[in-house]
Amino acid sequence: MSVEIRMLGPEDAAVLECVASDVFDGPIDAGLCAEFLADTRHHLAVALDGNTVVGMASAVDYVHPDKPRELWINEVGVAASHRRAGVGRRLLSAIFLRGRERGCRDAWVGTEPTNEAAHKLYADAGGRAESFVLYAFQIDKS
Repeated sequence: MSVEIRMLGPEDAAVLECVASDVFDGPIDAGLCAEFLADTRHHLAVALDGNTVVGMASAVDYVHPDKPRELWINEVGVAASHRRAGVGRRLLSAIFLRGRERGCRDAWVGTEPTNEAAHKLYADAGGRAESFVLYAFQIDKS
């Protein structure tokens, strides 16, 4: 299996026209895709098997008034057909590199307590587990 890892930019929306069904949570929305890729603080690494996206990692770098720039990894998704082959680790490496290029000193990601595959991936990538509680808010009631 020959998988290429590639960071996408504003001109790369067409790459997301052919995505394995279990990589993202839902279908790609062209408008949201264009907005995401145009934002210099948003980062998307993809794993390509031929012209099919079989994995992705998305992240945002951000600044805060009292902290150095950080990288928040939103999610990592790999098609079932390509799991346990190092694709997720390679995607994380690409995202970490982009974070370093953007001046980030730290990166973080959250996952569900029951997501064993994610826990293994993040631990194997050198992450350390920390406990926190997540509160979700619906801010638009329409």
